[in-house]
Amino acid sequence: MVLFLAFGGSTRAPAQSSAAPEDLWVDANAPAHPFPHFWEVMFGSGRAILSLREDYRQDLRSVKAVTDFKYVRFHDILDDDVGVYNQDGEGKPLFNFLYLDQIYDGLLANGVKPFIELSFMPKQLSAKPVLHAFWYKPNVAPPAHYDGWAALVETLARHLIARYGAAEVETWYFEVWNEPNLDFWAGDPKQATYWELYDAAAEAIKKVDPKLRVGGPATAQAAWVPAFLKHCAEAHVPIDFVSTHVYANDRPEDVFATNETIPRDQMVCRAVRKVHDQIQASATPDIPLIWSEFNASYKNEPEVTDAPYMGPWLASTISQCDGLADAMSYWTFSDVFDEQGVPRRPFYGGFGLIAQGGIPKPAFAAFQLLHQLGQQRLALDSNSALLTRKPDGSLALLVWNYFPPESAGQPRTVILHFRNFHPRGATLSQVDAQHGDAHATYVALGSPASPSQSQLRELRSAAKLPPREVRPIKDGILPLVVAPHALVFIDLQ
Repeated sequence: MVLFLAFGGSTRAPAQSSAAPEDLWVDANAPAHPFPHFWEVMFGSGRAILSLREDYRQDLRSVKAVTDFKYVRFHDILDDDVGVYNQDGEGKPLFNFLYLDQIYDGLLANGVKPFIELSFMPKQLSAKPVLHAFWYKPNVAPPAHYDGWAALVETLARHLIARYGAAEVETWYFEVWNEPNLDFWAGDPKQATYWELYDAAAEAIKKVDPKLRVGGPATAQAAWVPAFLKHCAEAHVPIDFVSTHVYANDRPEDVFATNETIPRDQMVCRAVRKVHDQIQASATPDIPLIWSEFNASYKNEPEVTDAPYMGPWLASTISQCDGLADAMSYWTFSDVFDEQGVPRRPFYGGFGLIAQGGIPKPAFAAFQLLHQLGQQRLALDSNSALLTRKPDGSLALLVWNYFPPESAGQPRTVILHFRNFHPRGATLSQVDAQHGDAHATYVALGSPASPSQSQLRELRSAAKLPPREVRPIKDGILPLVVAPHALVFIDLQ
């Protein structure tokens, strides 16, 4: 809960902070730089075939409405459940784009473009299927022959241009595979065989249209980027962007080859900076970096991804990653998702912004507030606040109170002061246990595994952010008490 000091009309006792008050100076003439909304350009989602479900599309529309995101990425567009590739009795390829067209038509109809992850391998194209442990058992084997793989990618690209037009498809992205450094790729040795997979796909795509954008290596744990860029440069292989992944609970041993302790709120952006610097040191220092997966956890941790914790974590991560990546794709926008099987209850620590049944989580509310930030960032002497200017000249400020998810934390008192700016008032929104979080209502309903329709309506209503609170600014100051795990958005007029 966030309570505002000297807020007339409140019947609640102010939260008590044992920490000393912090003076935070908001200077309208502070040094500024462009602040593109790189965190809401793209989102991940459950596998391709799930996008044909109406609940998936409704969640997509809900997230689009509060972020206006442009791209969606998912696994499995080439696996057998989509039916793109088959063979006749003589082993000749048969292509069927019926479901694929419905998938991409649905995205485009809702104002979102595909970020095409070329995965996984059709079983009839692989020498020996290797099924991943995911519930839907994607085939992660290399192709039986790379000429067949190249023909599949080329045929796909030609079909997309024939259906949607070159001008449209040239705005899409083609990413070769997913996390080949882990068990999502059964090539041996992993790196050399992935180079072969990438090379064949990239050449096939550019053969169709040199303006189509292709990249990789789509690795987990921010791996392989220097070696991948070196390979592409030496072998003269096309590459238009670098992509990789990291999660906040990845091990430092895997990401940095160190035994240090890296807090959950620092891991992602330390990894992003590592790859950013690797690109800067490469033969292609200007190549875009697209972080095609990130989240606070790669596990199912309800106290993390289903909780208000996500508000401060997201704000802190975005603040630190500013200027390091062209786009960062939160994994995922929806819990219409089945990698671990069919979900058994609404809140299980899923990766999505929206729980099963269309229930927005605190992370959804956090993205809703983050979207309202301006496109210009102003310097601010704080590592737990972020100041921006909107096109109309008004200022938008985020203040948060981060603690690890296992910590109860303590309230934070912040006194806002203003320089070169005399705001008449402020409007405030917050994400915390009482705002943008349906958990208390869910518990009050008995934590049903399968909520009724009326319960779902009640939960969706409880998850909505309430109207903004309007605050006068008295004597040029605005005092706040920010609860642990709370995120506050302040619009200054």
